[in-house]
Amino acid sequence: MANKHGGGAKTNANGLRFEQDTSLNTALINAGYKIQEEDVLFGNKSIGFSVPQHKLYSNFLEPNGIHYSDYNSKKWLPDECFINKEEKIAYIIEKKFQNSSGSVDEKLQGCDFKKKMYKNLFTPLGYNVVYLYVFNDWFKHPRYRDILDYIKEKGCYYFFNEIPLSFLGLS
Repeated sequence: MANKHGGGAKTNANGLRFEQDTSLNTALINAGYKIQEEDVLFGNKSIGFSVPQHKLYSNFLEPNGIHYSDYNSKKWLPDECFINKEEKIAYIIEKKFQNSSGSVDEKLQGCDFKKKMYKNLFTPLGYNVVYLYVFNDWFKHPRYRDILDYIKEKGCYYFFNEIPLSFLGLS
């Protein structure tokens, strides 16, 4: 039976399904981009990289001479990251799925801290960092008004149910 409320033993399954439904690579492919390894191509031109979690480090930062322990005490793992080579912006994408009150509520306030940690890694490469959430509809409830305002106040962003390619500097 499907867990409609999140939490408990089905938390990861619900979250993983949401993450698959909001896949950056799927959105890119559906919009006509090609992906070879982590390289995002428009026609034959490389425009960026799509790197999730550990691949951010192994396939982008480390080959560019950035070892996380030189900048941060912990390796932070984004759900996904789009690195726009032309705009020199790293978009850190965190996905949050919720169907009842729970621990995700307490994690959202960390956006400004995590943005700072990612800036530590990307600034030496000349990249800016944009931190954004992709939420499911649960977070449209009025009880999240304060935290959504806080996210904006801290210079972070959020969207519901989709990854907006135009926001990432793509068409």
